Amino acid sequence: MSKARGAKKRRPPDKPDPPESYDELILKEVKELFGKVRGYSAPPGVEWCLPDPGVTLCEPLWRHPPLQSLKNSLNEVKNQLSDKDLSVWHQHTCSTNRAGTITSHLRDTANAELCTQAWAKFYEILGSFRLLPEAALQNGELNSVHLCEAPGAFISALNHFLQTGGMFCDWTWVANTLNPYHEANGRSCTVADDRLIAHTLPWWFFGSDNTGDIMLQKHALELQVFVRNMRSVDLVTADGSFDCQDDPAEQESLVAPLQYCETVCALLLLAPGGSFVLKMFTLFEHSSVCLLYLLVCCFRSVYVFKPATSKSGNSEVYVVCLDFKSKEDVRPLLSKLIRNYGPDLVSTASLFPKSSIPDSFLRQHEEICTFFHKLQINTIQENLQLFIGMTSEQRQRLDQLRECAARFYTQRFQVQPLPRKRWVCRGGSLAWGKPCQRKQMGSFNQRKEMQFEEWRQRLAHGPYQAWIEEHFQVEEGHHLVLSGSVAEWDLNTWFSKVGAALPKVRSSAFCDPDLLDLFNEALEECTLVLKEQPMSKNTPACSLCSVRSSTPASILQEICSPPNAASCMVLVGDPSWQDGPTSGPQLRFCPCSSYPDACFSTLHDGDPLLQQHLLSSVSAALCELSEGSALVVPLLSALTRFTASLVLALHLCFRSIAFRRPTCGPPVVLLCVGFSSVPQINTILQEVLDNMKTLEPDRQLLQFAPMEDLIRGSLPHFLCNLNNTVLRQQLHLLLLLEK
Repeated sequence: MSKARGAKKRRPPDKPDPPESYDELILKEVKELFGKVRGYSAPPGVEWCLPDPGVTLCEPLWRHPPLQSLKNSLNEVKNQLSDKDLSVWHQHTCSTNRAGTITSHLRDTANAELCTQAWAKFYEILGSFRLLPEAALQNGELNSVHLCEAPGAFISALNHFLQTGGMFCDWTWVANTLNPYHEANGRSCTVADDRLIAHTLPWWFFGSDNTGDIMLQKHALELQVFVRNMRSVDLVTADGSFDCQDDPAEQESLVAPLQYCETVCALLLLAPGGSFVLKMFTLFEHSSVCLLYLLVCCFRSVYVFKPATSKSGNSEVYVVCLDFKSKEDVRPLLSKLIRNYGPDLVSTASLFPKSSIPDSFLRQHEEICTFFHKLQINTIQENLQLFIGMTSEQRQRLDQLRECAARFYTQRFQVQPLPRKRWVCRGGSLAWGKPCQRKQMGSFNQRKEMQFEEWRQRLAHGPYQAWIEEHFQVEEGHHLVLSGSVAEWDLNTWFSKVGAALPKVRSSAFCDPDLLDLFNEALEECTLVLKEQPMSKNTPACSLCSVRSSTPASILQEICSPPNAASCMVLVGDPSWQDGPTSGPQLRFCPCSSYPDACFSTLHDGDPLLQQHLLSSVSAALCELSEGSALVVPLLSALTRFTASLVLALHLCFRSIAFRRPTCGPPVVLLCVGFSSVPQINTILQEVLDNMKTLEPDRQLLQFAPMEDLIRGSLPHFLCNLNNTVLRQQLHLLLLLEK
């Protein structure tokens, strides 16, 4: 078995006891854990048919009283969790979860790539259903599309299943997700873990605006073009959701439009005989009833499945649809759904009138909902009892159940180890790949209360208060230098990536995400004071920070002193930079045209006009610099891929790059030392400028260096430190504003 890079050597485990060696009651409960599945089947002599498209999306929203009773009773039980600290409760439920050790057991024994809970769930689905069409396997060609797939565990699980199961076929996959690198995508919906994405970007569909939002109509249509080289699409998976912890009682309704968009995409893509796996939650609302009825009319077999590896106390289920009938049967309905496609689908009208849903289907649906409702309530109530106190006998029995479940999983699904050379990413994950998600702290009640607090109060509850209140220290950032060999960069792979204009920088691959969230929250609440004006006009200066920051004179003295550079060009426009003892014939001042002094902004360095001015000034400077000279470049921040691309271009042209926080002018300046002309860089920058001038008002140039280049080497670490310095200091100044 090949080991992951850097993995600690483990002592070979003792040969595990087979599941059959456990107590009969233990084994019986474990088998029930893996048997949480119910299917739909039309009664003899009854045919379930799609309603006429003319009645689709025409009727008002409706409710089915028996299902609403289930919803209300479940929410009553879940309300008992409102005062529980989320991290403490999560730790408790992990310890009581019968399947809680399966994933760690797989990591130890299967050498599985990206072995997460999602990996274990999908591998369980693959092992429980004939998900892969027999015709595709016989033809030796399998094509799959994975919607809302980040970080990619379903892909790695399917690869493991095919590779170790002796299924020799030519497998091609395509995936979609909200682009973790797109700065306008909010963190509540976007998975930031890019460990697989970073290595497989050509296989990921992000659409013409580069957001990856599958709820946009144009993306649903563009995806069909993206997969046009596939002979047929045999499998579609859809694992989409988003953070509903602020309104958990309405999770089903909140996620319903996404589930509809995923389903429409699947029906547009699938070939006859294909399979579809859709993540859903509770199934009580009209949206779920209609969606399930649509699916049972389109597929020959439909099951609702709760994997053992899905925590029993949550509402998550997977709808497994096998043997797609024909696109022709559903084409008239699909045409109407595409016309109404988007985030408002089924939010204002029901897909089908209640009168068009057969009573026989409704009765089966009620039975299925009751089955899963009982399982979830029983788990929550048990966890509440064990939270009060757990005896040693209860703990011992839970440990036995967990051990047995892990052995049972491995044996039932015949999980075999897979050598690294047969992983999807054979070289492993990039060092910058990061499994980070927004951390929810405190109880539900506490989080609701915090929503009404102003940002200074929220800051006091987090880990950043002391750091932000500290005054800037002059040595901060001085140890960070971007240098080293750049010979391995292939400039022929650079190209301009254009997408929708950024309304706001909500996320960045190059900073602490929680710090950026806090800064955006602070800006929103300080808008009336700031009005997007230069900070010098509406914020008091912090005298201690000013004393401890680098003066323009000291920065210029540092960069021009031997053996650094005999000449230097400065792109900073603040007049105080031209004063001081270091000014002389070796200094040239060519300020960025219309480039502002430091300011608080919701766009940071994402404003297209500012980007164009900055790029124009840097491009002109590179054409005029002599060998060995230096360049001082002002930056508001480097949060966007555009600015990161520019910093990388400078990295290729200079021996070393550092950053400083000056006492006046921009938030930071880049000190670029040791210029060496790279003509191809000049050509690339000029082409980028030409492209920027021809873009439509709602379009923006997002990057011009490949993402693979922006997230390798020392560049992302350098940019992260630069941006954290900017965000922290601007938050420090915002604290000085009058309340």
